[in-house]
Amino acid sequence: MEAGLLWFCNWSTLGVCAALKLPQIYAQLAARSARGISLPSLLLELAGFLVFLRYQHYYGNPLLTYLEYPILIAQDIVLLLFVFHFNGNVKQALPYMAVYPSCI
Repeated sequence: MEAGLLWFCNWSTLGVCAALKLPQIYAQLAARSARGISLPSLLLELAGFLVFLRYQHYYGNPLLTYLEYPILIAQDIVLLLFVFHFNGNVKQALPYMAVYPSCI
């Protein structure tokens, strides 16, 4: 019973995290605009996710205990690229894309 409940909680968390940013990404694509999305806020969130991911990996915790963070990071990176694209600053995205993978 406990193992089944733990399995359900783990995979439902991953499922929710996989869909967490999708409405925001969809709304941005539908509006063809980055209006209403704060770039500093998005970068701060992404930095926090990366720090936590690095911490978990450093201490050798099992991947399933923090698997939602790589999923959230991937969605944040997609969102960040769309923000730069719709603001007309695609070239400004290059330094971020060079720095963030090295943090992982």
